[in-house]
Amino acid sequence: METIKRYLETMFAGMPNTPEVRKAKAELLQMMEDKYNELLAEGQNENTAVGTVISEFGNLDDLADDLGLKKEVEETRTKEMELPRRQVTMEEATAFISNRGKKSLLLALGVMFCIISVGCTILFAGHGAAGVVGMFICIAVGVGLIIFSSFIDSEWKFLKTELCRIDMATADYVKERRRGFEMVRALCVSLGVILCIICWIPNLFHFGDVGNVAPALMFLMIGIGVFLIVYASNVSGGFDLLLRLNDATTISGTYAEETQRPIRYKNKIAETIVAIYWPVTTCLYLALSFLTFQWGLTWIIWPIAGVMHRVVIIACRADDE
Repeated sequence: METIKRYLETMFAGMPNTPEVRKAKAELLQMMEDKYNELLAEGQNENTAVGTVISEFGNLDDLADDLGLKKEVEETRTKEMELPRRQVTMEEATAFISNRGKKSLLLALGVMFCIISVGCTILFAGHGAAGVVGMFICIAVGVGLIIFSSFIDSEWKFLKTELCRIDMATADYVKERRRGFEMVRALCVSLGVILCIICWIPNLFHFGDVGNVAPALMFLMIGIGVFLIVYASNVSGGFDLLLRLNDATTISGTYAEETQRPIRYKNKIAETIVAIYWPVTTCLYLALSFLTFQWGLTWIIWPIAGVMHRVVIIACRADDE
């Protein structure tokens, strides 16, 4: 029976997600189930019964009049011819997820090296050009990793530039992988945020004659924290990208119902404000901390920013959200 349900999903995948279509789909499923059970009662095996049901009810064009969907079927066929979508297979989805993990790791490492490069100049201050050399080496490595991560992802650019779709089996597989990664994501983001908040702690300790160790450790903690956040967010974003391939106005658009659709904002300015909110908060935190050296107090910026973030989202999102 599961095979019949999958086939029915394929039949209705491109149909508009309207109450009329959903009702017709439910009615057709009931008819297929009744026929399937009837064939089993007559002594046919499961495979034969499935084949008979599909051959009898498997053409939506022939059933359009009976289901009252003639107009919807015609519009769907016209749309599919005018705007064809590339089918992303299960194998392609698996390969993309694997590739996304590698890209996320390289990208996160690149960002981390760029951040800890500042620590090199602090740690080796007073040692001639060693600090500057170390900083440029870290920046070069970081930028190189970021550039390389974009190249290994180049073969999947069509997912963002072309109209694509996935079937229900592939969507279920992606959602299962996403659920399996959810705990890792939660741990990485939580630990990353904690490291960024407590990065000032090394400044409370005395490291003897090597007084530059504390601020260098601070940037190391920030780098590791950002690494964890960037890695987890990019991997999770890969799952969301696959689940959002289908047209949201069609039945197949419901395959991603476990994944929240991206928030639409009022305009580009509002979208930009939301995008730079946390980077600006981080810069403000570090600037105030360095200027006042009140690390034990400036951390209060983070809980305040967390509350204000929700306010900013509400103010910037489109009115129909």
